[in-house]
Amino acid sequence: MAKVKKTKNALKSQRDSMSRFERFLPTLELKKQQLQAEVRHVDVAIRQKTAEEEAFQQRLRAWVKLFSTDLEVSGLAMADLVRLTEVRRSMGNIAGVNVPTFEEAVFARAPIDYFATPPWLEDAAEVLEGLMRLRAERLILEDQRRLLGEELRITSQRVNLFEKVKIPECKENIRVIRIALGDAQTAGVARAKMAKGKAGDLASAVT
Repeated sequence: MAKVKKTKNALKSQRDSMSRFERFLPTLELKKQQLQAEVRHVDVAIRQKTAEEEAFQQRLRAWVKLFSTDLEVSGLAMADLVRLTEVRRSMGNIAGVNVPTFEEAVFARAPIDYFATPPWLEDAAEVLEGLMRLRAERLILEDQRRLLGEELRITSQRVNLFEKVKIPECKENIRVIRIALGDAQTAGVARAKMAKGKAGDLASAVT
């Protein structure tokens, strides 16, 4: 703990600081609670997107062998069937934190010759698009989670700083300064009495 001056000005300064910390602390605690709630909300959304991805992957597995045979015959590569060209996002604000939000996924499909390709290809392309869209959404949600988690970490540190360091430190400084001022006042009164007594003695000796 830093050494503080034991003066009335220092006492006022410590009281003002403690009042400021106590005024800000509830706001920080509320922000911390909001961030915790938003982090939990985003965690749930990420788990949901992950589960949906797994469901799409299960659907794709039914076509894996077909991809490796029929597409080779038709001269169309699986990687070229559907291509993600752009993920459109915007910025939103969650609990005071600027975060990216998913808007749209844009795809490009390879030209399909419906006479030379199998009938299930259109369905497979839809599933591939769905899978890539879900992955794009999940990645943006993970960005949100990272940004919210970082803000939660900083806010929690500030709450702990005010609650466990700054406010107790001010209280202790105020206690020490009050004792010192009280001792100084008592000593001053004692010195005044002694001076008054000596003055009385001197007056008596003169008379």
